[in-house]
Amino acid sequence: MPGFPCRARVLAVLLVGFSSVSAAAPPLSHLQVPPGFQVSIYSDQVPNAREMALGTGDTVFVGSMNEGKVYALTGRAADGRARHVYVIAKDLEMPVGVAFHDGALYVSAVSRILKYPDIEAHLADPPPAVVVTDKLPAKTHHGWRFIAFGPDGKLYVPIGAPCNICEPGPEYAKIIRMNPDGSDLQTVATGIRNTVGFDWQPGTHALWFTNNGRDLMGEDMPDDTLNRVDKLGENFGFPYCHAGSVADPEFGQGHSCSEFVQPALRLGAHVAALGMRFYVGRMFPERYRGAIFIAEHGSWNRSRKSGYRVLAVYAGKDGKVTGSEPFLTGFLDGQKTLGRPADVQPLRDGSLLVSDDDNGVIYRITYQSQ
Repeated sequence: MPGFPCRARVLAVLLVGFSSVSAAAPPLSHLQVPPGFQVSIYSDQVPNAREMALGTGDTVFVGSMNEGKVYALTGRAADGRARHVYVIAKDLEMPVGVAFHDGALYVSAVSRILKYPDIEAHLADPPPAVVVTDKLPAKTHHGWRFIAFGPDGKLYVPIGAPCNICEPGPEYAKIIRMNPDGSDLQTVATGIRNTVGFDWQPGTHALWFTNNGRDLMGEDMPDDTLNRVDKLGENFGFPYCHAGSVADPEFGQGHSCSEFVQPALRLGAHVAALGMRFYVGRMFPERYRGAIFIAEHGSWNRSRKSGYRVLAVYAGKDGKVTGSEPFLTGFLDGQKTLGRPADVQPLRDGSLLVSDDDNGVIYRITYQSQ
């Protein structure tokens, strides 16, 4: 049974209460949320925690880019922490992306997508990986991949531009999709420098995604963006136009920004918008139901840091954004970095997980009316 490891075959099992492997003390006392919300530590045993995915048995799968590992977390102790933490894969190349489908875990590893069948029944003795595809570009610049299954049952995979700014060629700067067995690759959208987060709006099934703007155009431009795909093949402008209105000084000549799809929301320059999810739970107040939560990893190239928070974005069924506001803050103490949000994942009880790859921590946000 999952949760009771076979010691002879388990790759690794860590029980809550062991010493933390996080890079630094989690900044729990600094974190701020709106009234009625509470933040606790779900796990501090997942170094470099990035994308998360939820299994049918409420297993939380987590990719770890720098560790080359994939983790699985199960159970919940009295203090709210994950009771068991398993390493279910290791020695992979930048396995940021995790997606769960029909009982199997799919993992991105730059040029490869791997599949671990019936994984929740074998957390302590993971099956050998099945190669879904090994034909994705092998370049590691923007080569880590957030992956997810859409409502159409297809696996969506981003192919980031292999550069800060360049003419990337048809292999790059896009989102593709494929069948679960890796067949029937299709291009979903192009002109996307690097997306590390996307989800589908409940009720409309429209694909929304975050996109990271280029660097070395100054501290305050261009914006990172939140975007919506309305039809297959839409072009979002890279490398000719950024954030819907900024012509690239090197590649923009001969192009008008009006040629390309406009962003749904400009998020600010260099905030490094990564994982995003629509909130479909019932625990949070009504205003948050259907909202988009975005993990802003934070800038590395501004004199005054930006991002370092989770943002709540409100969008209607018509695809229009009606507002946004900070939801989880406190990852900065002045200009000192205390943590870096990487992804968000609602749980079935309505709480929200937030991964912090800087500290190797996953936080759990709950709400109790006052």
